[in-house]
Amino acid sequence: VEDGVDLIGYTPWGCIDLVSAGTGEMKKRYGMIYVDKDNEGKGTLERIRKASFYWYRDLIANNGENI
Repeated sequence: VEDGVDLIGYTPWGCIDLVSAGTGEMKKRYGMIYVDKDNEGKGTLERIRKASFYWYRDLIANNGENI
């Protein structure tokens, strides 16, 4: 944006951490919400909002003015 790029939208990869389609692992975490689960399937499955969750929420609320 600062360099003059026309930006019409921002799309996150995924909202929550997800299982890697290529490897079936949880160690690669792409989501804005952390899921308490490890590669062996152990964990509480609790969902915890990451800093990126709040950043994206504010981005939407301000219609992209805070980029």
